[in-house]
Amino acid sequence: MANNLNVLKTLAELVSINSVNPSYEGGVPETDVALYVERFFAAHGIQTFRQEVLPGRFNVIARVPGRQPARRVILEAHMDTVSVSGMTIPPFDPAIRDGRLHGRGSCDTKAGLAAMMHALAAVTADGITPPCEIWLAAVVDEEYSFQGVVRLCQDLHANAAIVAEPTELRLVTASKGVLRWRMRTIGRAAHSAKPHLGVNAISHMAAVIQALDQQAKTLSAKSHPLLGSATLNIGQIHGGEQINFVPDRCEIAIDRRLIPGEDPEQVWAAYAQLAVHLGAEIDRPLLADAPLETAISNDVVHVAQRVLVALGRPIAPVGVPFGSDASKLARQGVPSIIFGPGSIDRAHAAIEYVECDQVLEAAAFFRQFVLEFA
Repeated sequence: MANNLNVLKTLAELVSINSVNPSYEGGVPETDVALYVERFFAAHGIQTFRQEVLPGRFNVIARVPGRQPARRVILEAHMDTVSVSGMTIPPFDPAIRDGRLHGRGSCDTKAGLAAMMHALAAVTADGITPPCEIWLAAVVDEEYSFQGVVRLCQDLHANAAIVAEPTELRLVTASKGVLRWRMRTIGRAAHSAKPHLGVNAISHMAAVIQALDQQAKTLSAKSHPLLGSATLNIGQIHGGEQINFVPDRCEIAIDRRLIPGEDPEQVWAAYAQLAVHLGAEIDRPLLADAPLETAISNDVVHVAQRVLVALGRPIAPVGVPFGSDASKLARQGVPSIIFGPGSIDRAHAAIEYVECDQVLEAAAFFRQFVLEFA
């Protein structure tokens, strides 16, 4: 029980630290969380080192040597969170109610981070040398542009990775990719009393949106067994200066979710051709992230399933529509899965929380996984 209380205490202390991504309102660098992680591992006699990513922002890597130094397992979790805007509970005042720990980042994904930290600490405290070297990577900037995991992947060699995200302790082997970009229509301004003297960019954009909506309907023709079909959403639109002007500019922002088999660059190129056909301008992608699909025959999946059987948990692989750092690790050649406590429905929510029993079970899962992956 004492160890269980320690896991939840660590989680509460992590949640109490503001690590809203600096790209969002009220954000700060993840430094205080990173320093906390370093102190935690120093207290448990575990070596750490830093990877500089951005000015004042660095990944923390904790390393536990293994019997096979040429083989490595990565446990990875991000330290940053989304904005606290719109939250209806105190974001940095963690409280446990009804078996749930509340606060920003409690679910996404400081619960997974705390569970991983204590898994490594338990292995070390038990005097066990794991089969493979273990790295716990606490990384920056997952919630905005993935710069932390990009730095982690530089010259990285590993045999397996588990990325902590809220999956309700389900084994995730597939996730959708994402492509985001902006499109514009350009018109000619005029007084609204004489609209014939202008060219209405908003009206032009209406035709563009209609064409995009029609194209989106065709995406359901191809489906992935774990992820379903690709999707397209127009999330933002801006146009016009004031009501009595003919608008000379309109812009939309588009989010396209990809399924395995779709390449971000090729998908974007197809929309670029459509933009030319529609007489619209298109920007290079704001974000391009490939889908994740890890073969169920891979060792990382087999070992995870074996541990889940011992915990009495479902072992069937599932897919998720959201992205994570796992796809970047997979592109680096590291077989990767996504696993962690909590529900994605609580991530980024006005009331964010994670189930305490899932956090404790996740810690047990991570500990047993690194002991069995050989």
